[in-house]
Amino acid sequence: MNLRTRYLGLELKNPLVPSASPLSRSLDTAKRLEDAGAAALVMYSLFEEELRHDHDVMDSYLHNQSLGHSEATSFLPMHGDMPSRQDRYLEQLQRLKQTLGIPVIASLNGVTPGGWIEYGKALQQAGADALELNVYYIAGDVNVSGADVEQRYVDMLQELRQHVSLPVAMKLSPQFSSVSNMVGRLEQAGAAGVSMFNRFYQPDIDLDSLRVSPQLHLSSSAESLLAMRWIAILFGRVKLTLAATGGVHTHSDALKMLLAGADVVHLCSTLLLHGPKQLAHILQGMEDWLDDSPYESVEQLKGVLSQRHAGNVSASAYARANYLQLLDSYPPGAGN
Repeated sequence: MNLRTRYLGLELKNPLVPSASPLSRSLDTAKRLEDAGAAALVMYSLFEEELRHDHDVMDSYLHNQSLGHSEATSFLPMHGDMPSRQDRYLEQLQRLKQTLGIPVIASLNGVTPGGWIEYGKALQQAGADALELNVYYIAGDVNVSGADVEQRYVDMLQELRQHVSLPVAMKLSPQFSSVSNMVGRLEQAGAAGVSMFNRFYQPDIDLDSLRVSPQLHLSSSAESLLAMRWIAILFGRVKLTLAATGGVHTHSDALKMLLAGADVVHLCSTLLLHGPKQLAHILQGMEDWLDDSPYESVEQLKGVLSQRHAGNVSASAYARANYLQLLDSYPPGAGN
C-alpha cells in the first residue's frame, strides 16, 4: 500500500498534516506527532498584530531612553537582549527543523501586504520548507467591495512571491462570491496550493456581563463537508495542490477528502481534543479501509468522487440539483 502524496512540491509519506496550532510550540509534542505518523507539520502562526506590538514597544523603549534618564535606563535591557516574537518564532522553527525529519511549514497570519516580505525572507533563511499565508480579514467596512478584498489576497501573495522562492499556500475563507475564480487567480499569482477553509472564530455576547467575549469552539465532522464540496469541484480544474482543513476528526473524514480530490488533510481540533495518538489512530483506520478497497495507493483514490470524475448522478450532488429534494426528504417534526 502506497500512502505517498505531494503537497506544495513536497513529497510526503502520507496525506496527514497537523495544521497551525499551539501543538507545534512544544518540541516534545511535535516529535510525538511525527512518531504518530505526521507527514509534515504546519507551525503555529506568526501574527501581524503581535509583530506590530513588538515594534510599538521597542519604539516606546527607545523614545524613553532618549529622554536622558540615564540611571533609570541603565536597568533596562539592551535592544539586542529583548528577543521579539519574530526572533522566538525563528528559533522555534530552527529547533523543529533540527528535531524532526519531516517538512516544517511556517505560517504567517495577517491582513496587510507590507510587512510580509521581511518575515518571509527570514523564515526562508531559517529553513522553512514552505509558507502558509493566512489572510484573516473581516471586511466590515461598507466601502470595501468584494473585488477589493480579493485584490488584497492577490497583492499579498504577489508581493511575497517576488522576494521568496519557497512554495506558498494560501489559507482561504469560504466567503468569496466565487471560490473557484479566486483559487484560479491565486494560482496565476503564484500560489503552489490552497488550504480550504480558514475557520473564523466568532465572538459571543455574555448576557450576565453584557460584554462581547471571544469564544473558541472546536470543529465537528459536519464542518468538513464545505471543504469537501469545493475540493471536489476544483479537482482537475486547477493545477495547484489542494489541502482540506476544518472538521476532519476521523479516518472516514480524511478518506472522504481524498476521494473528493484533496492532496493532504490538515488536522487540528481532533489533535487538541485527543492528543498526538489520534493521528496514529486516523492513519491506521485509513490503512485498514484501503486494505479492503480496490485502491492500492492514495494517488489512485484521489479525486475518484470529484465532480469531474463522479459521473452525472454523483456530480450533481455538488451542485444545486439535489437542494430541493434534500429539503423535502426531511420529515416534519423529526427534530422533536
